[in-house]
Amino acid sequence: MKESKKCIIVDDEPAAHYVLANYIKQNPNLELVFQAYNGIEAMDYLRENKVDLMFLDINMPEISGMELLKILQVHPKTILTTAYSEFALESYDYGVIDYLLKPIYFPRFLKAIDRFFSTENTVHKDEEVVNSVRVKVDGYFVDIALDQLLYAQSFGNYVKLYTIKRTYLASITTTEFEKCLPQNFIRIHKSYIVALDKIEETEKDFVVIKKEKLPIGITYRRELLERLKKFDL
Repeated sequence: MKESKKCIIVDDEPAAHYVLANYIKQNPNLELVFQAYNGIEAMDYLRENKVDLMFLDINMPEISGMELLKILQVHPKTILTTAYSEFALESYDYGVIDYLLKPIYFPRFLKAIDRFFSTENTVHKDEEVVNSVRVKVDGYFVDIALDQLLYAQSFGNYVKLYTIKRTYLASITTTEFEKCLPQNFIRIHKSYIVALDKIEETEKDFVVIKKEKLPIGITYRRELLERLKKFDL
């Protein structure tokens, strides 16, 4: 028997959860492992867990389904669930394999699942190297090249991003931004995230990047030192 594929539901409507959960239970090749009612819950779970398939609602408060896909640099194969079809074309730019119009009927659900299994042998976005992060700056999405990013500084519900050439004030919290970054970035203080390979000097209470001294929080010092050893710094 094949190993079941792990899937999650991300939707702010309890009724949608009820319908999809019921459909998933009827398919022995699928296992529902988590149900999120907003984008933040989904980001938290995906950061720590491997998932094969995500059923994602488009219209959600705070972070829409499309915004979640734009923020996440690595995400499972995705089937959108929506009452509107106008987002379908844009969605395929983010690795979406199908979309289900609400109300969702079981035969159409099965067709989407069949499409999911037919793409199992294809290369997906979560297998690609993460080389940029997309954030919202002044109301527009901007792609920040990670090899250009030096460090990030917390500004309440915003994050100031320092790159080699310029700075950006992104509309995202430090916690949310941290979840978008690969392993060569680390939080060294409640207000700072740095690129390990951009650290030029390390002292007991601070690191130096481009002549800027950035503080090291007590609770972050041990992990920083361990990570620096791996980078031979």
